[in-house]
Parts: sequence; C-alpha cells; structure tokens
Amino acid sequence: MRYMHIKDVDLNLLRLFETIFRTRNVSRAAELLDLTQPAASQGLMRLRLLLKDPLFERAPGGVKPTPRAERLAVAVQLALAAIEQALTEDEQFDPANSQRLVRLHMSDIGECVFMPPLMQRVMQVAPGLRLELVQLEPAQVVPGLDSGHLNFAVGFLPTVTDTRRERLLDDRYVLLLRGGHPLVKSSRGKAPTMAELRRVELVAVRSHSDTLRILKMLKLEKQLRMTTTHYLVLPAIVKATDLGVVMPRNIAREFNAGGGYAILEPKFPLRDFTVSLHWSRRFEADPCNRWLRQTLVDLFAE
Repeated sequence: MRYMHIKDVDLNLLRLFETIFRTRNVSRAAELLDLTQPAASQGLMRLRLLLKDPLFERAPGGVKPTPRAERLAVAVQLALAAIEQALTEDEQFDPANSQRLVRLHMSDIGECVFMPPLMQRVMQVAPGLRLELVQLEPAQVVPGLDSGHLNFAVGFLPTVTDTRRERLLDDRYVLLLRGGHPLVKSSRGKAPTMAELRRVELVAVRSHSDTLRILKMLKLEKQLRMTTTHYLVLPAIVKATDLGVVMPRNIAREFNAGGGYAILEPKFPLRDFTVSLHWSRRFEADPCNRWLRQTLVDLFAE
C-alpha cells in the first residue's frame, strides 16, 4: 500500500479544501479564492484522488463534508492559521496613521452600548481608522469572519461556534416599564409574580428571538400588542403607554439614564446571558486585529 506524503499535496489544494469546508459551497469558495468554477472543481477532484475520498457530497444549497473531511479540516485549519501567523508576525500596525476599514457585526442595541465609547477611543488614537457596522444572520457570521469580509462580531451569539472569543460582560433580561406603570406601584420594586406579569401588555422586538422565546416559555404570547423591528423605538412607546418590554438590563439602564422608567427583574427562564467578542483564528495574528481586539477588551470587559 502506498501512503500519501506531504510532498504530494499542493498547499493551494488545502486552502481550497478549507474554504469549501467553511463555506459549504464550491462556487463560493472559488469566488473567495479568485478562482474560476472549473479551476476549483478540478482542484477538488485532484484532492479527492490523492486522498481516495469524495470529501464533499451534494447537499441543499451546496455540499456537506464526509467524515474524512470533518477530521481533516481540524488539522488543515490549524496548520493554515499557523502559517498565516508566521507570515504576518513581523508586520507593523500604526494606529495613528492607519486608514484600514474594519467591519463589525452587532445588533442595534449593541451599537447603542458599544459604539459611543469605541468611537471616542478610535478618534483619539486612530483617527484614520474607518468602522463599518453590519447586521448579519447568525449563520453568516462565521463565514464572514473566516473570509475576512467581517473582522469582529460582538453580542450574545449562542449559535455562533468555531470562533475565537473573549467574554466582555454578563447581562440579564429584565422588564422595562414607564415609571408610573401600575405594576411598578404594586410590586414596590420586587420581582413581579407570574400572576402580575399576566396583567401586563407587551411589545417585543422581532430580531431578538430570545426575548420571544422567553415569552413563549411563560405562555405570555397573547399579551403581545405590538412587534417591532428595532429596540430604538421602544423608549418613546414604553413612556407613552402601559406596554412593557423584555430587554437586556444594560440597554434598559441606558434608556433610563435620564429617568422616567422602571426596571423590574422577574425570574425569567434563560434570563442570564454573556456578551462576547468573536473573531476568526485565521486573522488572530493580524496586527490591526490584535490592536482593536485589545481596545474592545480594555473598554468593555468586566
């Protein structure tokens, strides 16, 4: 039996393999690597013959890896990351003169909390650095990070795995009401009971599924009187009505900075969560990535 040797494998084939594994799509991998579709298909065929395994099988919307490919991907990704780190370790990054564009994924409420202090720091230390905020579907975050189209993702992203991450802060879902709401008076600042919660009409944010999940678990869906797309409209709605909203405590405190609201802490299921900073291991050694990563940790890590 003839065993395959590392000299038999073109490094570009491993890059192709890793990109197909990450994107689950040969055409998308070809696009990211600046290859034609026939060139990508031909490269995949060469690797299949070398490894004597199909590596990928057809699946809805693209391809899925074989068990052999799943095992191989772990080693290939670590090896490519090590090579990239070795090639970039001597690069310099000068924040004061950088003109880099950095893309960050975060929700609308994340922007409220993180962006003012971050932009203040950037304007002081790296005035030429440009930041672009995007909001992606959870399934798009890892491919975005690994492709370099996205540099960081910040938030509570429980379905986003296979990233490097750093815990920034712990948060909790609370109930925000206007200061004069009847429940505020009757509860006297204590955690409201389920009987009391069932007397509160609610507004929810469609894009934050965990709050909707909490309401469903508590069988409070019938009390929803309004569903909106973004949190930023909520302060005016809550202050003008008896509607309450389930939302992160840190954001509720921002809304209540000028007074006029009340924050109650019912014993919701799934109420505690962690906000993390996510990035790709492929770009971990990039000097700009390291600098902005440390800046975010310095500003926000508890």
